[in-house]
Amino acid sequence: MKVRWLGRVSYEAGLAMQEELVAAKALDLQREDELLLLEHEPVYTMGRTPDESSLREAQALPHPVVKVGRGGQATYHGPGQLIGYPIVDLRRRGQDLHKHLRDLESVLIDALEEMGVKAGRRDGLTGVWVGGRKIASIGVGVRRWISMHGFALIVGGSLEPFTWITPCGIAGVEMTSLEREVGRELSVEAVGEVVAAKFLARFCSVDNADV
Repeated sequence: MKVRWLGRVSYEAGLAMQEELVAAKALDLQREDELLLLEHEPVYTMGRTPDESSLREAQALPHPVVKVGRGGQATYHGPGQLIGYPIVDLRRRGQDLHKHLRDLESVLIDALEEMGVKAGRRDGLTGVWVGGRKIASIGVGVRRWISMHGFALIVGGSLEPFTWITPCGIAGVEMTSLEREVGRELSVEAVGEVVAAKFLARFCSVDNADV
């Protein structure tokens, strides 16, 4: 498993890199899995669904909208968020997309616990929560059982752009950040190191070996 910190990149550049890596992995199944960690320039993304009501008035949004091939409704990405794109061969993990989503949630929950924040799940909803506040969103896509897209953990930055949409299609949801929960400023890259360690521990463990 290779982990790479890319710094801040546009959403389009991050998507192009994912597509390139997924295509290369599909041609060479022995190619190692990768986890890309980065921040994005401000952007709204919309998953593959005919119901785009979570965007509200798309033409009035303060940042561009990109429609992508992941599950889920609208969300916002911007500076201060840790974005993680796992390019993982799920055939080696039982071809179970539900388990993949739960594993990503567990990685973030474990990382947040190490940083002093008690987080968890909410029944029927994908993502990670601190009490009733959402701190991380997850949306994935799969091509030939190779995963792309992934998670967005809100470390810091402005939460105001979320107020323009219905985040993840959940009416009345309150978003929060790691900085808000711990009461101090944090480096996105440093938080990424904690998340990467938890990711490697779960995805490279015996429990996740070939099935």
